[in-house]
Amino acid sequence: MMVSNEAVKASLKIRLHRDDLVAIGPGKADLLQAIIEQGSISAAARSMNMSYKRAWDLVNVMNESFQQPLVSTITGGSHGGGAQVTEFGKQILQQYQAIQQKANAAVADDLAMLGAQLR
Repeated sequence: MMVSNEAVKASLKIRLHRDDLVAIGPGKADLLQAIIEQGSISAAARSMNMSYKRAWDLVNVMNESFQQPLVSTITGGSHGGGAQVTEFGKQILQQYQAIQQKANAAVADDLAMLGAQLR
């Protein structure tokens, strides 16, 4: 959520933790969306200016954190590999995005009032 009046910006970021790891948060949600759009982890990583290793590590954390994998991979071959967000992963992404929108709406006025107190 961004509240803006020229120089004032406020944002709210929701993160779901499992033990010491972030199971899903804004960056992981963006990565899931990029995988949906790009069709592979490497292409998604490139589109986000992220290393493939970093993207792969984030996917592993998500897959290990939830009851089912959020991303499934296809090993490369003559036609190359790929990745896709599973149906379960799409549900998790939609739930996360809905929670983020509800949270943003719930605090929008408060953030605006707080932001109005800045110089």
